Amino acid sequence: QVQLVESGGGLVQAGGSLSVSCAASGRTFSTYAKGWFRHAPGKEREFVAVINWSGSNKYYADSVKGRFTISRDNAKNTVILQMNGLKPEDTATYYCAAFSRNIYDTPTGANEYDYWGQGTQVTVSS
Repeated sequence: QVQLVESGGGLVQAGGSLSVSCAASGRTFSTYAKGWFRHAPGKEREFVAVINWSGSNKYYADSVKGRFTISRDNAKNTVILQMNGLKPEDTATYYCAAFSRNIYDTPTGANEYDYWGQGTQVTVSS
């Protein structure tokens, strides 16, 4: 089993920055790509960003491209989502997810991920 724990959420004003982290424990050697998703009340869960196992490939949702940066430190089993230029529409619960099926893919679909964290709330005030 793999456990994912997010941290770093909070309240920030529009235009501000926030960093959320995801710490993995357990059978972490069995997981490869890591993704971030978000879920706002009344909306569908949304893909935000994904990074492959080595960190060489990263993909972002159009809504966050140029503002958010995903990175990982495999030695520390940690994935970080740096969010700059935050907007009120970025308000959501942010979830970290781990993909374990192969080392090559960088999936953007939530149903492709095998492990999920409990989420951390990010609120952006206008």
